[in-house]
Amino acid sequence: MSISAEPIIYGLIFLGVLVLVEGIYLTVFGKSISLNNRVNRRLEMLDKGGRRDEVMEKLRKEMQQHLRGRGFPLYSILATKAQKAAIAFSPKQLMMLMVLVSFLAFLGLTIGTATSLPVRIAVAVAMGVGGIFMWISMKAKKRMDLLEEQLPDAIELMVRSLKVGHPFTSAISIVASEVGDPLATEFGMIADEAAYGRDIGEALKDMSARLDMQDLRFLAVAVSIQQQSGGNLAEILAGLAKVIRARFRLFRRVKAITAEAQWSGKFLSGFPLLALVGIQLLDPNYYDGVLDHPAFIPACLVVGVFLTVNLFVMRALVNIKV
Repeated sequence: MSISAEPIIYGLIFLGVLVLVEGIYLTVFGKSISLNNRVNRRLEMLDKGGRRDEVMEKLRKEMQQHLRGRGFPLYSILATKAQKAAIAFSPKQLMMLMVLVSFLAFLGLTIGTATSLPVRIAVAVAMGVGGIFMWISMKAKKRMDLLEEQLPDAIELMVRSLKVGHPFTSAISIVASEVGDPLATEFGMIADEAAYGRDIGEALKDMSARLDMQDLRFLAVAVSIQQQSGGNLAEILAGLAKVIRARFRLFRRVKAITAEAQWSGKFLSGFPLLALVGIQLLDPNYYDGVLDHPAFIPACLVVGVFLTVNLFVMRALVNIKV
């Protein structure tokens, strides 16, 4: 009796789901959704002849569509992360994509495995939903990391603009045109809304709530207090930029200090599985002598539980609150 290669096939199909979703996304939207563009997306849309109000309305619709889609039972688990990631797919398109990749995963499982129909359906649905969720989570993390890294430089640019005599609305517009995405498009939306009469403090509060970013909340509160009580906004923002940069530097230092422990936990949990796959590929009959032992399955379950517990314990040990 030999160990089945089906777990390896499951892993390859799941990786294929992630690659397929990314490929579809890049094929549909191309460079227009890239975070590394020289020209931010809002300016690119304006350069193509779009009117300012039309561009603002389109971007606002994209930014709010995921939160409005929380009414769908299945989509509610993705809405917050999709909002942070600014996924250009609509909620309906994402759910259709889940169905598509689940169907393709089912075909792959049907061709590559001999499991029963209910198991294939359950695993295919888990791969479709889980793959989309993991892909959106990676996109959201990448975007939020870029926002946190760009914010101190953007605030310092606003400080310099205020010191040379520009009003705050002009300082916001300068940030929207000089920095890169994703922060440029977010600030460009604020500049456009202010141009059409919306209070900047309210716009900043909405942006900080939508992105759920603490540093942006600091900025919104600072601007709101200055609007109500007065004061030198340039000095307030200069101090805020120093605080945000210091916090960002501290977070990076903590991340660097705990990186070894994090990867150690992941390695210790993943190495037994990698060793199992390697042994199976090198010698498919290696475990034939123990497969029929009554303690084999319980022992595998116990090892799986310990590996899972190890991930949570290591994560708790390195989860340092700053």
